[in-house]
Amino acid sequence: MNKIKTLIIDDESLARDLLRYYLSKDERIELVGECANGFEGVLAIQELKPDLVFLDIQMPKITGFEMLELITEPPAIIFSTAYDHYAIRAFEANAIDYLLKPYPYERAAVALNKAIEKINSKFPLSGVNQLIVSHDREVGILNRVVVKSGRKIQVIPVDSIYYLESQDDFVMIYCKEGHFMKQKTMKFFEEHLETTQFVRIHRSYLLNLSSIAEIQQYEKDSWVVLTLQGAKLKVSKAGYLNLKEKLKI
Repeated sequence: MNKIKTLIIDDESLARDLLRYYLSKDERIELVGECANGFEGVLAIQELKPDLVFLDIQMPKITGFEMLELITEPPAIIFSTAYDHYAIRAFEANAIDYLLKPYPYERAAVALNKAIEKINSKFPLSGVNQLIVSHDREVGILNRVVVKSGRKIQVIPVDSIYYLESQDDFVMIYCKEGHFMKQKTMKFFEEHLETTQFVRIHRSYLLNLSSIAEIQQYEKDSWVVLTLQGAKLKVSKAGYLNLKEKLKI
């Protein structure tokens, strides 16, 4: 019987110790690693390719949800959290299971059995992606965006973003730190960036107002924005009206 390769990602050493002890009781499990934060977790998942991850939600540096957004093919996930307000219907609908800290061995065993049954069934583990979509609806105004470029993970403060450009199911983020691709829709950012700071100027662009150097008209209903960083962005008729409203011109 092939053992289930399992990874623990939790910033609390005592929580990792307890879970390691619980997992040692199950001969079906091969513990392949432990991580104390989401940065380590992303790299460990890429390198170790676990079948199952026990993932804490509230961690320093990046949260469990931010970490999952950086993984293209997430393994089976059992969430653990000390905050019961995260135990929402989305977990029950899309996660294999979640554990509310502190939890006894019996509760962990139930979650583990569910995960192993799901993994052995060979059905696609699509629930994680659905959970991220559900979680996106719950988040408020963003103050940062987490992206991955190669092996590097970058936390971008929203204030450092110059503008965003739509590229099909992705968004290119242009910011002080460089430019990075994020697998989100423009609609998501339009709904979760501060509307007094960011304005949709075109179906392809969402602009930080503080980046504007000049607005130029080059046809009757066509304009461009020149940014302080040297970019030249198209502005639609509706986008120009948005700009006039925000800038009170």
